[in-house]
Amino acid sequence: MSISVHVLTKNSAATLQNTLQSLTLFPEVIILDTGSTDETLEIASKFPRVKIHQAPMTGFGMAHNAAASLSSLDWILSIDSDEVLSLEAAQEILGLSLDPQCVYEILRDNYFNNRKITFCAGWYPDWVVRLYHRNSTRFSSDAVHEKVLTRGLKVVRLQHTLRHVPYRSITDFLEKMQTYSSFFALQYQGKKRSSFSHALVHGFLTFCKNYFLKRGIFGGREGFILSLYNAQTTYYKYLKLAELNKKI
Repeated sequence: MSISVHVLTKNSAATLQNTLQSLTLFPEVIILDTGSTDETLEIASKFPRVKIHQAPMTGFGMAHNAAASLSSLDWILSIDSDEVLSLEAAQEILGLSLDPQCVYEILRDNYFNNRKITFCAGWYPDWVVRLYHRNSTRFSSDAVHEKVLTRGLKVVRLQHTLRHVPYRSITDFLEKMQTYSSFFALQYQGKKRSSFSHALVHGFLTFCKNYFLKRGIFGGREGFILSLYNAQTTYYKYLKLAELNKKI
């Protein structure tokens, strides 16, 4: 069966070439760009099977669903602009006997500082549902931490993996911390309680969970950096939520 790939982009020039190169076996790739000011669109235009669309960013879940609606095919494979699908994984996906009552998840190998990360929450193990029939399900409408809805569907695991390099510099950490914490606060404004003490406790507990329970302590410098990053993101998202809640 034919599969359409969709990729969300915004200032993705540093990684997009490798991402799109890994998708050349697929008949259609939909780019939904949410405001790039770098060479992202120029890079995408060099690939003949890529169709470029632009839209404002209103949240990741809604952006994924908007991209899926632009496809000419019903089977959707979602790939991030900082991910690379291995040739083996691409061949496995294209060789599947797809069932609309199934969704398909792939193990994402996350890398930081050229090291495969095998510790910290959200970093390992990292199974993600990425292949689905758009008449059977969709992404959740969450602004952050969006996922393909699987209720009533069978989840099938693929054998081959997806390579993911989410952060190439400290600047990447800070930019994504800003984006994700702001979307979290907007998503839960008036729905969750928060305060300075909530933010402090959540941040502290997140660090302890990642550094001790999730074995970041055995990851050396990378383990400490990632544990602290997860804790800081948690702290700021609850601090921003407390600020927004005061405006209600």
